[in-house]
Amino acid sequence: MTEGNFVDYVHINVQSGNGGNGSVHFRREKFIPKGGPDGGDGGRGGHILIRANQNIWTLYSFKFKRHFKAGHGAHGSGNRKTGLQGKDQIIEVPSGTIVKNKTDDQVLHDISHGDAITLVPGGRGGKGNWHFRSAKNQTPQYAQQGEKGRELDLILELRILADIGLVGFPNAGKSTLLSTLTKAKPKIAHYPFTTLKPNLGIVPYRDHRSFVMADIPGIISGAWRGKGLGHHFLRHIERNSALLFLISLESPNIAQSFDLLKRELEKYNPSLIDKPCALALTKADLLDPQQIKDYQKKLKSMFPEIPSQIISCHTNFNITSLKDTLWNLLQVSTPKIVTTN
Repeated sequence: MTEGNFVDYVHINVQSGNGGNGSVHFRREKFIPKGGPDGGDGGRGGHILIRANQNIWTLYSFKFKRHFKAGHGAHGSGNRKTGLQGKDQIIEVPSGTIVKNKTDDQVLHDISHGDAITLVPGGRGGKGNWHFRSAKNQTPQYAQQGEKGRELDLILELRILADIGLVGFPNAGKSTLLSTLTKAKPKIAHYPFTTLKPNLGIVPYRDHRSFVMADIPGIISGAWRGKGLGHHFLRHIERNSALLFLISLESPNIAQSFDLLKRELEKYNPSLIDKPCALALTKADLLDPQQIKDYQKKLKSMFPEIPSQIISCHTNFNITSLKDTLWNLLQVSTPKIVTTN
């Protein structure tokens, strides 16, 4: 999936079908000239349904089709025949899609898995004149009109589902790590904000097991207020099972950098700091062996409760160990993110 094909926010218009009208009809057969009312009911209008499709990763298809209409119900007929129901319209979206009402921004549904959910019900079919017969009115000349369908303007917002989400500043090496651990080919360059859209990759592990990793665009100070790419990517972190913080060894203050990342997440959504997490210092190829040992000692003292690694994607230093750390992070409950002093 290329960056240009990743679409995670679209507006769509949906309209359910009208219900069919009830029938005004009287039974007329040979030797039965006055058989009484037998008008059938109108058919129900088609529903607008939505369901998760595990084979879809993006909302890209909605760039080309944004209007969805269900079929109308058929009118009733004689002999108490009910009209056909209108054809339902099923909208398929990736797992992790949030459906909002465009008018008031209210969340209507969270589409993760399971059966199709009715977004907008179709109009009910009208009752035929058979329903309105009575002792005082044995020949009702009227029937019920079908109910009109409803129209809604909706927002589809994708929050990607991944096991591990990569969190770090621009140029921390997130895309490089993703390409090293998976077969994903994200754009990599030596300038900030190379990654403008989240990238997904499957990390192979031992015994044919695997887990999904998401590369999120870099965080900058003020991202929680929408600065930079802000809310456009922070929402994707909400669905990750665990977080891997990446900080470059070029950073002048590792602890301060970690605290800044943590505060940005906390201000955006306080529940994010409850996620299991690990820390990796990248670009170890810039250090000599002794410097690496010194940093490893510092890591244990600065972050005693957080699994941490020093890695290099260029030399594959500690990459296998990092995969072990991430796998274990997903298997057991780990400590919460801790603010360092």
